[in-house]
Amino acid sequence: MENKELISITVWLAGRSYRIRIKPEEEEAVRKAVKIADEKIIDLRSHYAGKDDQDFIAMCLLSYAADNALEGSSFNPVLDTELKEMMTRIDNVIKD
Repeated sequence: MENKELISITVWLAGRSYRIRIKPEEEEAVRKAVKIADEKIIDLRSHYAGKDDQDFIAMCLLSYAADNALEGSSFNPVLDTELKEMMTRIDNVIKD
């Protein structure tokens, strides 16, 4: 893919700006995804006060990955168990 096919946009996530290069036809989907992720981070902040933004971003990513894994065409019980264990460990760290 040539650089001339890409556009630069700035998105805000967890209070920080990120400059990214994407295809013009992807802009709406990227902005929507960023909005959803930022809303999830805000929700996590309200439930787990006192942690830094990196914790919330990691939790948001893990939540997305878990949802995506479960919605996939082939359900993987090993992956499901591992993701649940990871989420439990993250929750325990945040609660402490």
